[in-house]
Amino acid sequence: MCIRDRPKPVVIGLQGPITGPWAYEGQMARQSCEIATELINKKGGILGGRMVELRVVDDAGEPKTGALAAQKLVGQKDVIAAISTYGSSVCEPASNIYEKFKKTNIGYGVTAVRLTQRGFKYFFRTCGRDDSQGQFFADFVPKKFGAKRIAVMHDNTAFGKGLAEDTKKALEEMVKKGEAEIVYYDAITPGEKDFHVPLTKLRETRPEVWYFTGYYAEAALLLIQARDIGITCPFVGGNAAINDEFIKIAGVDIAKGCYMTNEPLPADLPYPEAKEFLQAYKARFGEIPSSPWPIYAADALNIIAYAIDRTKSEDSTVISSYLRDEVNGVAGITGPIGFTGQGDREGVPFYLYVVDEKGNIVVSK
Repeated sequence: MCIRDRPKPVVIGLQGPITGPWAYEGQMARQSCEIATELINKKGGILGGRMVELRVVDDAGEPKTGALAAQKLVGQKDVIAAISTYGSSVCEPASNIYEKFKKTNIGYGVTAVRLTQRGFKYFFRTCGRDDSQGQFFADFVPKKFGAKRIAVMHDNTAFGKGLAEDTKKALEEMVKKGEAEIVYYDAITPGEKDFHVPLTKLRETRPEVWYFTGYYAEAALLLIQARDIGITCPFVGGNAAINDEFIKIAGVDIAKGCYMTNEPLPADLPYPEAKEFLQAYKARFGEIPSSPWPIYAADALNIIAYAIDRTKSEDSTVISSYLRDEVNGVAGITGPIGFTGQGDREGVPFYLYVVDEKGNIVVSK
């Protein structure tokens, strides 16, 4: 068969922070989607033999650039749908663009509750929501540490502030009963390097557990500086605070014993689809992803390809309607995939993780 006789590829876009402060996550997402694409194509592709093509655009982890990246993808007429993106504050303006141009888009690392409360027809997510994580913290963390005095720190991003607010709300009943007290609730400025002023204020409240709901780069610096000024209480990060890069920045001696509320990490996924995917990923890149978000990106690609193949359509209205109304319990790398009427992933679990003595992130016993 000559090249011009080959069926044209099915193009799916990936928008993510390939550069910028979250580039570690963005690069893993691109690699994960490359592996997912290869696995689909090795099995014959979709739509009777058409290969899937991944087209990547960089949003650098910035809201304004996020909108521009979305504009770039919707401007390419052969892009059928998009995987978009890491960071709720970046996804929000991007999803506005996708909605305006009626393009199916699935966020993979975007947990702010409000994203699916806008009545959008074309937006979905494969990850969980902040309110579920906040409730998990309230249900398990104070009891685990026997802690009553709780400090909650965020970074004023859509994700960080949203998770902090949802955690505060989840703790309300315990506060009313006198079982918990939020002794510190404040924000730091992302991108800063010196956090001694807010940390000194936090230290004065004498917390028994400290929950930071921002991202890993700031989390590592905060922890180094906190230990330096004598804050010794358990540190618990939200699901963007701890990954291998966090441990690299902080160092194992400081990072060990830190906890994290999170969806299941890749190594803890028991599904055959996960084993196949992780084996292929490790063979190519030498190690598996250290956070769940790249795997949610791969599952976003998989479910988009599945919907295109099942509907035999490249029309976003048809694809989005199918995802919302027909997809239920479809096997995925991260488990069965289904969506609510507003586009949320159904049935996402949370675990409590800890950094062990060797710097590995493992499920807390």
